[in-house]
Amino acid sequence: MEPNAIPTEPASDAPPLDTRRRRILFRATHRGTHETDLLIGGFVTPRIAGFTDADLDALEELMELPDVDLADWLMGRRAIPPECDTPMLRAVLAAARARPFDQMGR
Repeated sequence: MEPNAIPTEPASDAPPLDTRRRRILFRATHRGTHETDLLIGGFVTPRIAGFTDADLDALEELMELPDVDLADWLMGRRAIPPECDTPMLRAVLAAARARPFDQMGR
């Protein structure tokens, strides 16, 4: 994988997750709304083991954004404002668009 590249595929044969990754994974799958649990959690769950520290920083920053905004941007209801348009958000958006919403919880 290229340096600074956000993983796009699940990590295979990953070791047990460290404390930071477990905390981020929990937070990604327990956002407060079912829609963002599926959108953010569906992206993070298969990729968490492959994220670099920089990726984890970017993901934590993304998860500070309000659920309603994230859901609107990821579902295409509103454009992503330039100040929030990050490579991590674009990676989550690409994953959300590649997978039908009704299959995200599977």
